Amino acid sequence: MSDSGVTGLDTTVPHSARRYNYWLGGKDNFEADRHSGDAIAERWPDIITAARENRLFLRRSVRYAVRHVGVRQFLDIGTGLPTADNTHQVAQAIDPFCRILYVDNDPLVLTHARALLTSTPEGGCAYLEGDVRVPEKILEDPALQETLDLSQPVVLMLVAVMHFVSDADDPYRVVATLLDALPSGSLLVLSHASYDLIPAEQAARLIEEDYPGKEGFHSRTRAEVSAFFEGLRLLGQPGPAGGGSRRPGLISEWRRGPEDGQVPPRSAVSTWGGVGRKP
Repeated sequence: MSDSGVTGLDTTVPHSARRYNYWLGGKDNFEADRHSGDAIAERWPDIITAARENRLFLRRSVRYAVRHVGVRQFLDIGTGLPTADNTHQVAQAIDPFCRILYVDNDPLVLTHARALLTSTPEGGCAYLEGDVRVPEKILEDPALQETLDLSQPVVLMLVAVMHFVSDADDPYRVVATLLDALPSGSLLVLSHASYDLIPAEQAARLIEEDYPGKEGFHSRTRAEVSAFFEGLRLLGQPGPAGGGSRRPGLISEWRRGPEDGQVPPRSAVSTWGGVGRKP
């Protein structure tokens, strides 16, 4: 594809959103993204299954937030390139008054978002360029204040985002800062890739070998992903005696319905996630 008209775009460096688009069969990616995507898939062929399951988890969690919890505002950070069943489409199909603010740090994502992600007349969609590692700038942006009413609950969407935030950037502070700005009753929807369930030989290659895309990825264990939900009540997942689990589970198993198809092997997903509610 051409990058004409998109300022600030370096097509020689792979970007996670465009690589994800490539894995999902999209066309909004460049040679560097495809090279990186193929290099990762060579070491872990199930990455395409994991990417698809992540998209299904996003769809189910948005529906759950609107239909079962009654939250109608979304702060979607790390939006990714528009594809089928984007956050606002899923939400506004249930309630056209839903409002969504999309945030991403890839100029191509924002260009496509402005062109393709149109809201219902009753609701609202806005887009801003921001980096999750600097949450204060996102929270201070006028677009957030104009789009979302922070006196009412908000769904904070961090789907397949935090594994691109290094320990040096203090990912737990990032999530806590964002949640602190949201009122009681707000939700955290988070998914995070992990090496926990990947076959040992494949995990060893991903950890030990050099390939494009490795340097920006940070696997975390289930216990480490659970720490993002500290102080929140996990919703919508099974647990002992029906009381719900105290730890996030596999995204492929969270409120899965028959329309999502057969459950893939756990080793093919290896992504922890959940929906937590702020007290």
